[in-house]
Amino acid sequence: MVWRSVMISRPARLRRKHYSLAIDQEETAFVPFEDIAVIVLDHREITLTHPVLSACAEYGISLYATGSNHQPAGVFLPFLSHSRTTRMMRKQLSITRPTAKRAWADIIRRKIENQATCLRLCSKKGVEKLEACARRVRSGDPDNLEGQAAALYFAQLYGTDFYRNDEARWTNAALNYGYAVLRGAITRGLVAHGLHPSIGLFHDSEQNAFNLADDLIESFRPLVDLHVAKRPALMEGDLIPEDKRALVALLNVDVGMPQGKMSVLSAIEYAVESLARTYESGHAELDLPRLIGLQAHRLEY
Repeated sequence: MVWRSVMISRPARLRRKHYSLAIDQEETAFVPFEDIAVIVLDHREITLTHPVLSACAEYGISLYATGSNHQPAGVFLPFLSHSRTTRMMRKQLSITRPTAKRAWADIIRRKIENQATCLRLCSKKGVEKLEACARRVRSGDPDNLEGQAAALYFAQLYGTDFYRNDEARWTNAALNYGYAVLRGAITRGLVAHGLHPSIGLFHDSEQNAFNLADDLIESFRPLVDLHVAKRPALMEGDLIPEDKRALVALLNVDVGMPQGKMSVLSAIEYAVESLARTYESGHAELDLPRLIGLQAHRLEY
C-alpha cells in the first residue's frame, strides 16, 4: 500500500467522491483515501464536507489544520478505532516502572545515536562525544544525558548563537513544523494500534493529550534536524509553501529499522507495534529508527 501526504496551501473545496478525496480548485484532483496517511490544510479558504471527515476516520488518516502562524494547530484523528482499545489502555496504566524506564532509555539512546549521525552527515564536530554519551544512558536516564547531549548537539549543528526558544528564527519555525507533522503521524499510529496517546512512558503532563507520542517521537527528531541543517545557511523569515511541503515529505524519507530500510511512515508503524508488544509482554523491546540520510523512499515493483 502506498502512503501519501497531501498538503493543500491554496483555496480549495474537499469532498468525498466514492472512495477518493476530491480536491476542487481550478481543476479537480482525485486521491484514493486508502493511499493517504496525512492531509495538511494550510489556507483559510479551504472548506470540506462531513463525509471527508468520516472518511479520514474510516481510513485512519490524520488531518492537520494550521493556525494563523501557519504552524500545525490541531489534528483530527480516528476515535477509538481499535477493537481492543480498553484492554490496551489497561496495559498502559499497569506497565511496571522498571519496564517504562528501560523503554525510555532505549528511546533516548537511539535519539542521541541519531543526533551523532546527523552531525556526521553535516560534517560537524562532536560525533564521538555524542556516541560516548549514548553508551552511558542508563535505565530512566537519571543523569539527564538527553539534555547534556542536546546542549552539545544544537550548538554544533546550528551554531553557538542558536536558541530553541527564538520563535522568530526560520530554523526554529522549520523545526517546530517538522516536529508537529511527525507528532501527528505518530499519534495516528498509536490510535490505530489501540494505544491512548495521553498515557506516556516518561512524559506525564495532565495538560498534554499526546504524552506517548512525545515519548516515541524523540528518536525521529534528528531527521527533521538534518533536513533543516541542510537548507541554505542564510535562510531566514517565515516558512514558504515549498518549505512546508518539504517538511511534510520527510514522512516518505528512508530510515533504517531492524526489518530493513523503509519510509518514516512505515517505520512509525513498526515502532508503534513494538511499543504495543512492550505493553503486552512487560519487557522493553522497541524497534526504533536509525538515521541514514534524506533519501526519499522508492517503491520497487
